[in-house]
Amino acid sequence: MRNKIPCSAERLGLLTAEMIQAVSDASAFQIAHQYLTTNRVRIAEADDSQITSTVIGNSGLYEQNIQLKGGHLVSKCSCTLPEEPMCRHCIAVLLEYQRWAQPHQSRKPNLSKESKTPPPVGPSDNGKRGTLHSFTSDVKLSEVMVFLEWLQPATKALERQEPLPCPPALSPGSISTWIQAIRNLEDRRRENEEVMTSLESQLKDRESDVGHLTQQLQTSMRESNAAQATTQELQREVASYKEMLARVSELTAEVVRHAGQMRAVTGDMLQKGSQLDKLVSSFKDVAEALQSAVALPPHD
Repeated sequence: MRNKIPCSAERLGLLTAEMIQAVSDASAFQIAHQYLTTNRVRIAEADDSQITSTVIGNSGLYEQNIQLKGGHLVSKCSCTLPEEPMCRHCIAVLLEYQRWAQPHQSRKPNLSKESKTPPPVGPSDNGKRGTLHSFTSDVKLSEVMVFLEWLQPATKALERQEPLPCPPALSPGSISTWIQAIRNLEDRRRENEEVMTSLESQLKDRESDVGHLTQQLQTSMRESNAAQATTQELQREVASYKEMLARVSELTAEVVRHAGQMRAVTGDMLQKGSQLDKLVSSFKDVAEALQSAVALPPHD
């Protein structure tokens, strides 16, 4: 979704939350503020004319690109929400950028000719304030010198990752805004370091869990290989048992065949034994007849 809003601000750091709210849908601004307070906004790159960021919405991660050019604030988001003139994600990014840059606070109006007052915000066709307005302030050379003096030890403190030195006492303006922006960036850096430390600790815990799981997996694989080897050995034993069973079946068939033959031979022997019994009986009768004939007296 791409939107374009007239804007008289010379840089994004001059926009305030009130200015952003004035041209935003009330519901979208409220949701954007919730995104801001729940730390869902991540600014990848930012300067006074362009912001590249991502926002974790309720339905996923969305990318934004906000530019200030040609007197217009051009916002582009990967979401498809119909919110006008800016979606909730772009509003949240602008609010988050204000936390980075600490928007310029208005000075009290003076009667001098050099004082400048912000131009009024005129209503748009739909009744909302349709233009973002801001004003520029004078930058004093003395304040710049004080800022440069503070910047040198601040840079060394950043290099050593030490706390920043106390900022010099300056009146509200661009210089104090720069100092506050640097301090905000340092706070963000420390927050990110804490987050990175926490993430590294979580990563070590995950690596330890992965190591334990890897050991368990290796043990399971060894057990699986041993079970597979045992299964193969059992299969070989079953195959040998099948061969033995087939051999026993053949021997059983052979024994049955021989038993049949033995029964047949036994039948023949019984039959011949019966014939021998009859023959013996006949021999007995003949022997008795002979004995009787021998025993008879001779005739005169």
